[in-house]
Amino acid sequence: MWRTRAAAACVICRSLANSSYGIKRKSPLQNLHLVSRSTHHPYYPSSKFQRPPLRISLQLFSSLNRLPPHKTKLLTVKHGYQSHRNFWLARLASRLLKVRYLILGSAVGGGYTAKKTYEQWKDMMPDLEEYKWIIPDFVWELDELIDFEKLLKALPDADDLARLLPDFDKIGESLASLKGFLSPGSPGETAFRATDQGYDSDKQFKKGLLGELILLQQQIQQHEEEARRAAGFSSQQKRKVSDKEKIDQLQEELLRTQLKYQRMLERLEKENKELRKLVLQRDDKGIHQRKLKKSLIDMYSEVLDILSDYDASYNTQDHLPRVVVVGDQSAGKTSVLEMIAQARIFPRGSGEMMTRSPVKVTLSEGPHHVALFKDSSREFDLTKEEDLAALRNEIEIRMRNSVKEGCTVSTETISLSVKGPGLQRMVLVDLPGVISTVTSGMAPDTKETIFSISKAYMQNPNAIILCIQDGSVDAERSIVTDLVSQMDPQGKRTIFVLTKVDLAEKNVASPNRIQQIIEGKLFPMKALGYFAVVTGKGNSSESIESIKEYEEEFFQNSRLLKTSMLKAHQVTTKNLSLAVSDCFWKMVRESVEQQADAFKATRFNLETEWKNNYPRLRELDRNELFEKAKNEILDEVISLTQVTPKHWEEMLEKTLWERVSTHVIENIYLPAAQTANSGTFNTTVDIKLKQWTDKQLPNKAVEVAWETLQEEFSRFMTEKKGKEHDDIFDKLKQAVREETIKRHRWNERAEDSLRVIQHNALEDRSISDKQQWDAAIHFMEETLQSRLKDTESVIEDMVGPDWKKRWLYWVGRTKEQNIRNETKNELEKLIKCNEDHPAYLANDEVTTVRKNLEARGVAVDPCLIKDTWHQIYRRYFLKSALNHCNLCRRGFYYYQRHFVDSELECNDIVLFWRIQRMLAITANTLRQQLTNTEVRRLEKNVKEVLEDFAEDNEKKVMLLTGKRVQLAEDLKKVREIQEKLEAFIEALHQEK
Repeated sequence: MWRTRAAAACVICRSLANSSYGIKRKSPLQNLHLVSRSTHHPYYPSSKFQRPPLRISLQLFSSLNRLPPHKTKLLTVKHGYQSHRNFWLARLASRLLKVRYLILGSAVGGGYTAKKTYEQWKDMMPDLEEYKWIIPDFVWELDELIDFEKLLKALPDADDLARLLPDFDKIGESLASLKGFLSPGSPGETAFRATDQGYDSDKQFKKGLLGELILLQQQIQQHEEEARRAAGFSSQQKRKVSDKEKIDQLQEELLRTQLKYQRMLERLEKENKELRKLVLQRDDKGIHQRKLKKSLIDMYSEVLDILSDYDASYNTQDHLPRVVVVGDQSAGKTSVLEMIAQARIFPRGSGEMMTRSPVKVTLSEGPHHVALFKDSSREFDLTKEEDLAALRNEIEIRMRNSVKEGCTVSTETISLSVKGPGLQRMVLVDLPGVISTVTSGMAPDTKETIFSISKAYMQNPNAIILCIQDGSVDAERSIVTDLVSQMDPQGKRTIFVLTKVDLAEKNVASPNRIQQIIEGKLFPMKALGYFAVVTGKGNSSESIESIKEYEEEFFQNSRLLKTSMLKAHQVTTKNLSLAVSDCFWKMVRESVEQQADAFKATRFNLETEWKNNYPRLRELDRNELFEKAKNEILDEVISLTQVTPKHWEEMLEKTLWERVSTHVIENIYLPAAQTANSGTFNTTVDIKLKQWTDKQLPNKAVEVAWETLQEEFSRFMTEKKGKEHDDIFDKLKQAVREETIKRHRWNERAEDSLRVIQHNALEDRSISDKQQWDAAIHFMEETLQSRLKDTESVIEDMVGPDWKKRWLYWVGRTKEQNIRNETKNELEKLIKCNEDHPAYLANDEVTTVRKNLEARGVAVDPCLIKDTWHQIYRRYFLKSALNHCNLCRRGFYYYQRHFVDSELECNDIVLFWRIQRMLAITANTLRQQLTNTEVRRLEKNVKEVLEDFAEDNEKKVMLLTGKRVQLAEDLKKVREIQEKLEAFIEALHQEK
């Protein structure tokens, strides 16, 4: 019984050992059956049984413990039906264990194999890190939006994964073929390598989609080399017909490979363009908010725009890269630019100069194909022909406006931005075409001006020179190649472009000449790369798409490619734009930080200079100074409203009387005083006053008011404010004052209303009280005394100094003065004889005076006698009027009685009272017009002038000058350039 149990236990142990399949398990020996322990280990201390002799000897190797195996003699056991029936459960359990371990092992092995295959596949895939910008930003932010741990838990376990795994053998074969197709280890060269130049900057493009495509081109070049070697060997050794067939077969295979890869490239570019267009449209509609507000190329273009304003004289500080497009006139520069921009945006002409000023074109990606100027918000839709025509017309107008009178070209840069899907990001500057002869209609210095503009742009050590050469003309006629070789003798930053290759292929007798040009062997200049392009059939109405199709069709059928004279990467404007863009950004990354450091040093120097020269002044640039001056001027205009009414009226009344007093005395008072009685006097005065009021007085009053306003306005504008006065604004204030006065016009209806008021004031003759009577007398005395003083001064000048001055100052009289003095004495005798003499001399009286003077030996002209009489009689009349004025001081009583029973007549006092009252009323009316209307209109005119000056930068530069202004302007520009450069560098590093 015990033997049977021991044998069964050993069978179970053997089954467990055999079902483990190499999996180590530690099972303690104590867990076995007691009989099994005694069977395996005869010296076990718990065993109480003697081992009987066995007939069969077996050597067992157990994997259930680490003890060394022992040879053991088992009991003889009969394996009959009874034992199989008793242990079928154990056998079933062992079979089930085998199935489980098989499944588990397969899952583990399959997972390991899948992981290893995935790693190999991942290593063989190209590095698309440089094209990370193609994928929208929200893809990289998915880990923040989606919980990948929950997704990982939801994935199937190892058993399910083993059943779902694909056939890795087939995948391995596919990956092996893909690895052979995209072999990253093959040697390559750049898309713009100079043939046979061996330039040091040639590098291998092994990263990104562009690198893989260039590797494909390298494979094409290997086929070309094989074909060329086979062709050379055939020509030398004169091989058999089979060798020639092999060469033809290789060439046909090469062309088929080129077409295949070209179609693949076009398909990938088309898909990439559509995807980016969708992404940009989503960004444009606000579905996805991008982190960068401006694109990288737009930020760079802004820096160049600021530099063009700051560095208008092409200072060497501006070393930032840009693509400078130079070429002979009508060489196809504009056509190449249009192909790169994918739009016919430039004005065109047949043989005449169209590019008259530099045009900076900033190309960038966008959802829509549009163009806009730097200083305008209008967008031109480049997909519509009417917008294209409007854009070309606008560019032509700007060019012609920038050209000064007497010139043909201009140095002023026109800044244009073009956006569209699939455009290569870069900044190009289209320069006027180089000419060899100045034709009629051009300025004499046109040729030298174009050369100086081209040299100024090309002398930038970081500028990329895109040299355009017309392939349809003889190379010896080229002018631009010599100019480019002077500016870049080593060819480290020059890209040569041969245009009109289709015409060159037809017209050139030897196609090898084109090959020599592309290989850089014909011209003395060196270049970084050589390209051949076709820009259409010469029809200005061709579309960009038709030109592209024509270019591709030409190069596909061209014998230049079939005979391997041209390489595939050296043709089409598409490859050209890719190469130029790569070279542009390479140059930007290498030089932009150095430029930022240079502007940082310049900023430090300018700040130090400001602190030393103007330590207590803020750094105000020209615009800020203009705003400060504008506020001061407006404050001074407002000060006009603070002038008191009394001050206005006093100035107006005084100025108006100074203007009209001569007319009143000479044309009204003197003629009226010659009348015989008071009635005639009053009638004459009324008539004269009415005529004066209707014709002259209102206009004269308005002129006086406007001049008074000007004087006050000028006084406030020129008055210094003590220590706060800044003389830097004086020129601006003077210009604003002059322009405002020129624009201001008094209200035309003011004269009509003023005429009525003045007429009514002069009609009144009633003096109400003694105070007004005395005021009129005082006004009359002041006027007459002033006139008398002026008259005596005139007479003194006529007759010379009297005896006192001659005695004291030792001065004498001239001959004419002696004659006038004798004439004066004779005329005074005439007045003494007749005190009521009229104001004019009769002819017989003139003759009498002349004869009397001739009798004394003085020859006198009658005109001199009349002229002297006018002044002598005026003095006599004024003295008489003053005496009469003194008599009328007590005449108010008689005036109230209308001078009845009185010989005293004071009508002249009434006249001066009427004049005085009219002056007061006129001054009051003009003051009201000033304060209520004209000051506000003047303030409005001042604001308009200031607004016009604010928009005119040339005006501000002319009016706000000086070292202080220029230093502040330079400091502001340098700070702005440095800040924008630093922001651009930061964005550039983020894009990497």
